Amino acid sequence: MPHLPHFIAPSRHTDPHAALAQVQRIYAASLAHLRDAMQRFVAGDANGQTPGQKVRACYPFVRVHTDTTALLATSDLARLSYGFVAGPGRYETTLTRPDLFAHYYLEQFQLLVQNHGVELEVGTSAQPIPVHFAFSEHDHVEGEMDAPRRALMRDVFDLPDLTAMDDGIANGTFEPRAGEALPLSLFTAPRVDYSLHRLRHYTGTVPEWFQNFVLFTNYQFYIDEFVRLGREAMADPNSEYIAFVEPGNVVTRRTGLPAAAADARGVAPPRLPQMPGYHLVRADRSGISMVNIGVGPANAKNITDHIAVLRPHAWIMLGHCAGLRTTQQLGDYVLAHGYVREDHVLDEELPLWVPIPALAEIQVALEAAVADITQLQGAALKSIMRTGTVASTDNRNWELLPMANVRSTPQRRFSQSRAVALDMESATIAANGFRFRVPYGTLLCVSDKPLHGEIKLPGMANHFYRERVDQHLRIGMRAVELLRRQGIEQLHSRKLRSFAEVAFQ
Repeated sequence: MPHLPHFIAPSRHTDPHAALAQVQRIYAASLAHLRDAMQRFVAGDANGQTPGQKVRACYPFVRVHTDTTALLATSDLARLSYGFVAGPGRYETTLTRPDLFAHYYLEQFQLLVQNHGVELEVGTSAQPIPVHFAFSEHDHVEGEMDAPRRALMRDVFDLPDLTAMDDGIANGTFEPRAGEALPLSLFTAPRVDYSLHRLRHYTGTVPEWFQNFVLFTNYQFYIDEFVRLGREAMADPNSEYIAFVEPGNVVTRRTGLPAAAADARGVAPPRLPQMPGYHLVRADRSGISMVNIGVGPANAKNITDHIAVLRPHAWIMLGHCAGLRTTQQLGDYVLAHGYVREDHVLDEELPLWVPIPALAEIQVALEAAVADITQLQGAALKSIMRTGTVASTDNRNWELLPMANVRSTPQRRFSQSRAVALDMESATIAANGFRFRVPYGTLLCVSDKPLHGEIKLPGMANHFYRERVDQHLRIGMRAVELLRRQGIEQLHSRKLRSFAEVAFQ
């Protein structure tokens, strides 16, 4: 019999705030149990359990039962793409980090009660919390153990189990066993915890700093400009942003605001992480996070796999691309309304026959942002921005593939698809947004035209970067402002939801 925390009986709630408080209570008790046992284990004592006994604590769960497909708040059905279950049955999910996700969980609970008039059952699940996920970034108690002692951890504590954190629900391949509840959310608690830890590693910032709007780029020049704008905003006492956060959790507060106690923990890293993250923070978490994902679809999939668990309201790709049309000029913009997926990293999770639609709300915001920042309208706007298909490839040197005596070449496929631009990340980011129900968009800037003899040369590149990076980034930030202003209920598209969808956003 495992050594468990004191039992907290399941409870039923019609008040979403009370349900959230119970989730927090169970989670806090579970973490305290694991942390105390781990500290005792490091010290070499018996943890309070009999020799050979396993220490275990489990995640909280929330569960609902409904006997009808009818919704109480039918007037909201036309605009909401989440907040209700697909039909009669028993639905549940495990939950983690109710401190980080308190607002998110509360909204989901409120919608379930509002739309179905059901009680929320909250209790302790049978899904163990891996001991690695019980400690914060600044807790390193295991570092004090020698190798033999660390090897014994597996006998005493639950370690991460990859079978409990796959993406079957998001991929539409999950099939519940007989008697098993249907899922309420896209991600199980262990899957969320796994990604939260990965985000720290890849971006150099803790998940708490991530905002609900995310910009991705494939060039450091954009990050340099974002840092400049972020520090500029912090010097403005009237800025809507309250903090700017850089890798190592280095926090700059807006002029006139006091520092928080946790700010002192931030330390600039000796070298940047693989995909450094930067955050312009608003009090309501609707600010802007920006991540330099580097080059390639593998990076693009990797980071979006993890950011998806934060359930952002939108992510947008801002980067450079190859222009494929003779009429395009260096510095022109491309607003993607379709994607050719030659990236291949998502072929198993999202078959190529699945279309990736453009989302009207994002498209309109990006086009309006280009007009606002460039001060161009009508034909003049169209002269610098092309709307069309973007192709993404996994071969950086696709231009060097043989073009003669072969049945299919990239050039032929791009021509047949009517692609107007090519990069290595945009289709991946859009496809993962579709897969994880995160609204997505792409606005690229033409940096070369290899099919037409205009390749990147140092002088041309320097001029291009000076002329366009600042403007392009400001367009992306302006698009976020427009999306925020219109309200998130307009943003989450039903195009991203299936006919048998989970209730959580």
